[in-house]
Amino acid sequence: MCIPGSTKMASQVWRVAGRLRSQPLLRRQGVVALQSRNLEMGKDDLPGPYPRTAEERARAAKKYNMRVEDYEPYPDDGLGWGDYPKLPVQHVDSRSHWDDWDFPDIRRNYGDVYHIEEDIMWRNRPQWDKEFNPSLKTQVKTLLGVLTVFGVLFVFGFKYPMFQPVGPKQYPYNNLYLENGGDPDKEPDAVKNYEI
Repeated sequence: MCIPGSTKMASQVWRVAGRLRSQPLLRRQGVVALQSRNLEMGKDDLPGPYPRTAEERARAAKKYNMRVEDYEPYPDDGLGWGDYPKLPVQHVDSRSHWDDWDFPDIRRNYGDVYHIEEDIMWRNRPQWDKEFNPSLKTQVKTLLGVLTVFGVLFVFGFKYPMFQPVGPKQYPYNNLYLENGGDPDKEPDAVKNYEI
């Protein structure tokens, strides 16, 4: 018997959910549709142990669909990248948009190996593989241009002030004639606040 909230019940729930996740949702005329999560990398694509010999290096290059001359694994420094290839850093926007890509929105071909940090090289991320360092002359020109524009606007703003036109304040009862100390026995002058 499972008590709600116990670890035994939680493990049974996960076991059942795992079985349901891997079962076919549709089997008809040889078509099998499986409910899947993000399964871009299969078991064979996961990094293996660091290649120590030339044969292991050749096997790893073949596994990642690369030539042996181009294949270079990450150094075995304990980070756990194993035999995953060390690819050049290239942001998606740095790749040529004129090439005939299999997936043009991400500029990739089918079977290309993902960079280990591919998630920070997508289009919605900053393009950090190119450094934009304008010269000091360009920086000074830009600063002086911006300060000049703001200075001109500041001077003209004081010389030609702009504001919404405002008429005199209007009050009822002949501009509050009696409330402002007018003579109650005398008829006040008619106040005309607007003309139509």
